[in-house]
Amino acid sequence: MKPKLQDVAKAAGVSPTTVSRVLNDRGYISQETREKVYQAMKQINYIPNDLARSLYNKRTHLVGVIVPSTSNPFFGELVSHIENYCNEKGYKVLLCNSLHEAEKEKKYWEMLLRNQVDGVIVVSYNRGLIDLRQQLPAIAIDHYLSKHIQVVSSDNFQGGQLATQALVDKGCQHIIHINGVSTLETPANDRRSAYQQVMRENGRTPINYEVPDVAFLADNMDTIKQLFQEHPEVDGIFASDDMLGLLVLQYARQHGYRVPEDLKIIGYDGTELIRTLHPELATIMQPIAQIAEKSVELLDLQITNKDQPLTAEVLPVSLWKGDSIR
Repeated sequence: MKPKLQDVAKAAGVSPTTVSRVLNDRGYISQETREKVYQAMKQINYIPNDLARSLYNKRTHLVGVIVPSTSNPFFGELVSHIENYCNEKGYKVLLCNSLHEAEKEKKYWEMLLRNQVDGVIVVSYNRGLIDLRQQLPAIAIDHYLSKHIQVVSSDNFQGGQLATQALVDKGCQHIIHINGVSTLETPANDRRSAYQQVMRENGRTPINYEVPDVAFLADNMDTIKQLFQEHPEVDGIFASDDMLGLLVLQYARQHGYRVPEDLKIIGYDGTELIRTLHPELATIMQPIAQIAEKSVELLDLQITNKDQPLTAEVLPVSLWKGDSIR
């Protein structure tokens, strides 16, 4: 039979109320009494019931995190930092990997509500799929989910400017931008807007190619093939994702383009993994750790103070000058 709170009290020589106050950190308890309770718990192998404690405290200290795919280096690194910063603030993380499936994401959202998480950090393309109208504190990363949800992102417009201007400065005349579906409402659309603005300011014609989803590598390669077939003169490509950038690099080299002599390529995200395994790829580096830290900080403020203003947080980016633009 599992030991109960009353058994801890008996072993420690204190009342059950005292044990409860120690476990829930309520009221003044001397250090000597705390140590007696903890020693008794260890002695009889008592494990506190987190669910019961959460009902008592009206807090579970759980945070849900919904991402499209942890196999993507950006999301994987982002989740790692989120978990670390949540741990520093005393939260445990329930990770929900939706695999880009809208129905799975909806079920995860319902599961998080049932588990009474204190808040949720969401990276989702499915606007309107889940009802986020102040049911609980929530932060969206780089996506617009609802007017009620605070957004944390990097400066996508600055990133688009940096990438496009770098290609222009390197003498590229025929620069093409590959990005996600333009109908999605996301701050990442600012990358395309910046590309188009810089191109026009420099007397060049902007050309965009869209991929349905950066996770679908086969479909993305079809788009890349189409790009090269329709524009063999291309000498600069700005890809809105490092995985896209690497696919472009692979295809170009297989088909006789010298990089960077014939074709210069810049990706986007700049994760530690990509910069370590493919340092040759120039890329726009998002401040992933800072995005995670700010998201956790703002979520914690919402959890502890419901009246926090819902202002957008935008963090600066930088250019990683890999060999693909030298």
